[in-house]
Amino acid sequence: MSDLHEECGVFGIYSETKKDVAWDVYCGLFSLQHRGQEAAGIAVNEDRNICYHKGLGLVHEVFDRDELSRLGQGQIAVGHVRYATTGDGDVRNAQPMVVRHIKGQLAVCHNGNLVNSKELRSELELKGCIFHTTSDTEVISYIITQKRLVTPSIEEAVCEAMKEIRGAYSLVMMSPAKLIACRDPWGFRPLCMGRTPDGDIVFSSETCGLDTIGAEFIRDIKPGEIVVVDEKGIRSITTHCDEQKPALCVFEYIYFARPDSVIEGMSVHESRKLAGRYLAKSHPVDADIVVGVPDSGLDAALGYSEEAGIPYEMGLIRNKYIGRTFIAPEESGRGGQVDLKLNAASAVVKGKRVVLIDDSIVRGTTSARIVRMLKNAGAKEVHMRISSPPFLHPCYYGTDVDSDKGLIAKSHTVEEICDIIGADSLGYLSMEDALHLVTDRAPDTFCAACFKGDYPA
Repeated sequence: MSDLHEECGVFGIYSETKKDVAWDVYCGLFSLQHRGQEAAGIAVNEDRNICYHKGLGLVHEVFDRDELSRLGQGQIAVGHVRYATTGDGDVRNAQPMVVRHIKGQLAVCHNGNLVNSKELRSELELKGCIFHTTSDTEVISYIITQKRLVTPSIEEAVCEAMKEIRGAYSLVMMSPAKLIACRDPWGFRPLCMGRTPDGDIVFSSETCGLDTIGAEFIRDIKPGEIVVVDEKGIRSITTHCDEQKPALCVFEYIYFARPDSVIEGMSVHESRKLAGRYLAKSHPVDADIVVGVPDSGLDAALGYSEEAGIPYEMGLIRNKYIGRTFIAPEESGRGGQVDLKLNAASAVVKGKRVVLIDDSIVRGTTSARIVRMLKNAGAKEVHMRISSPPFLHPCYYGTDVDSDKGLIAKSHTVEEICDIIGADSLGYLSMEDALHLVTDRAPDTFCAACFKGDYPA
């Protein structure tokens, strides 16, 4: 793995009237495509019967007009884009996970990663449960189903299940009559709620999903909160709120989220620009131009440029028809994709001292190729600046770096990494600055375990 893996994106909609809700979910998933490019799926509640379709590939590859039409019309729909964090890339692991039981049906979409998935799975198997996937989403589905058999409502079943599942989860679920959204008590992964001009209620991993279908942002779902939408309206269950200290993943601002999203009151674009400004103050350099690595390095590069007074240039051009490099499922497929994905604009960088801004260095492979690409295009110097601290520890909450094996910062100093990637200098964002990327949020309410090694869950 040459870079960070993403987690997933979830989307759901409740309409008071029967309509083409699958189309709205399709559009929402399109805007969340950056959160997962391995698989996509949509489930529609049509007359209390859940129909679904899912497959491997991008949203537009899994769905065409005919497939969307076959899902029919309904009042509720949920959707998911996936990158495999727990479980392999088999189509059976694609979501929504649809369960049929004696009290009805349930479709589950999950963003995150459970830290006690293996233990729960073993307990369920000893009770006779048969698993058809390797995903921890199926574990969540089984536990909610078991609780539903002994509780009077699906929302109470979810509330009971939250006492057992542990880790990162933002869930959007659909029963025959209800749309339910919930977030783990730490709030590791984002989840928000909006309303369309027609009055439809929408849940999305990011606000950019709301924007796509013209929904107005209402608010973020609170850590530990369960929100239920049905014919009676919207209601909130806060039983699990304030159980844990909030721990929103700081990498949502640094890398995962789309720049046009707003997470917990802070624009992702402005947050990344702020990171660039911090870098310019802590790691200044005499240079001619500032260049960002598309796409997540561009905002920080703009901030660096503004703070340092060095011109911002598009020195790297991204082929928009190529997905993110690290999405390639096999290591052998990643190396060559860097050259297909990016090209250095030699007319811009030739003879110039370049400040190169990227969001992270995980294993160093991609960074080395980009530095070499710029120098081959004639760059006189390449000074790399990273808008995050060194990635030192595994993450168990949805980024699929579940081992420190291969993490370049774990076994090398900054000077050694600079040498390995071929840069003229290298500077990282400090931990203090990283935890101040959201100006009105307390620094100790972020999860930064990948940098510090202290795990909230």
